[in-house]
Amino acid sequence: MHDLTMIRSAPEAFDAGLARRGLPPRSAEILGLDAHRRAVILETEQAQARRNEASKEIGARKRQGENADDLMAEVARLKDVLPDLEIRTKAAEESLDAVLATLPNIPAVDVPEGPDETGNVERHRVGTPRAFNYPALQHFDLGEALGMMDFEAAARLSGSRFVVLRNQIARLERALANFMLDLHTREFGFTEMSVPYMVRDAAVFGTGQLPKFEEDLFRTTRGDWLIPTSEVPLTNLVADQIVSEEELPLRFTAHTPCFRSEAGSAGRDTRGMIRLHQFSKVEMVVVATPEQSETEHERMLTAAETVLNQLELPFRTVTLCTGDMGFASRKTYDIEVWLPGQNAYREISSISNCGDFQARRMKARCRKAGDKNIRHVHTLNGSGLAVGRALVAVLENYQQEDGSIALPSVLHPYMGGLTKIEGAAA
Repeated sequence: MHDLTMIRSAPEAFDAGLARRGLPPRSAEILGLDAHRRAVILETEQAQARRNEASKEIGARKRQGENADDLMAEVARLKDVLPDLEIRTKAAEESLDAVLATLPNIPAVDVPEGPDETGNVERHRVGTPRAFNYPALQHFDLGEALGMMDFEAAARLSGSRFVVLRNQIARLERALANFMLDLHTREFGFTEMSVPYMVRDAAVFGTGQLPKFEEDLFRTTRGDWLIPTSEVPLTNLVADQIVSEEELPLRFTAHTPCFRSEAGSAGRDTRGMIRLHQFSKVEMVVVATPEQSETEHERMLTAAETVLNQLELPFRTVTLCTGDMGFASRKTYDIEVWLPGQNAYREISSISNCGDFQARRMKARCRKAGDKNIRHVHTLNGSGLAVGRALVAVLENYQQEDGSIALPSVLHPYMGGLTKIEGAAA
């Protein structure tokens, strides 16, 4: 949500921020709805105050033996009017909130301009893509040839965009997640969390998936939402809370399945594990003061890049432009890992600073000890990493000519000392 005080004081700046997102100006509409809401609230408060004042005057007249029929009639009228005013107040607030809830975050001033991914700006590249002296295969060809990746079985169970992993590739998925969790907790001070995979409406509204992106989510028959990422439960741990600034930053990490309908992705990545309805991810979430958030953003980027550095996978990092950022983000870095089977860099992590945008939706605030001043926290989130895509990257970058998969040395302890995946292995 957006700061109404800021919109009132600088409507042109707000519209300019929306324009950078390719959106039309909305400040006049918002301020009109806000003025109507404030007028109805004022009318309600005045009616309540007059009713209280008239009630006191009735008592005073009766104590003096004077007639108070006119005042009693006025109080009765106000009693009848107030419920309608309360309904009008609620309607005015809902109309304003309905507009604000669908507007994305305003980009930070240093976010590059651009209409779509073509406007993204590369920060750096790390590692050199391996030169193959034979045709590099894609991960699904490698996995199926090894007998450890089964899309047909998954389709029989659940339909398209699911996969069944077997044997050592299933173990590799677990090894990658454990490696990432150990790295983030031991080297970067994140606290490992285990969170629910189903959440209520308020949680997905708080992080910005509702109401705009409902079609991207899966919902249970009892009305809960399957999490699209553990960003949702992790960030909402501070919803409706006032956190002591001395406790900040809070750094959380979790490994969970993620569920996405992939609405609008028909025809894209229809084969393989790049775009599934259910996938595994290690998430990082930080709750910080406004002064800490930019430093924490860079720190989270370092944590995610360290995963790829230790896996010795080539990657590049880009700053997303205004037209390619997510709804809740004010600034986002994407990390793209090299996939030789596709001869392309593909996204494996997005690291986003949401400023106070999610915090306003969640009513997540902070204050210093002994200080009455309360302000909204800043929230940040990022993949550290998408485990399925990391698995894809390991398979493709470490493939051997005989179809086996060498394993990065950092994963050997997590694979029980195994250094290579081969089809004959049990």
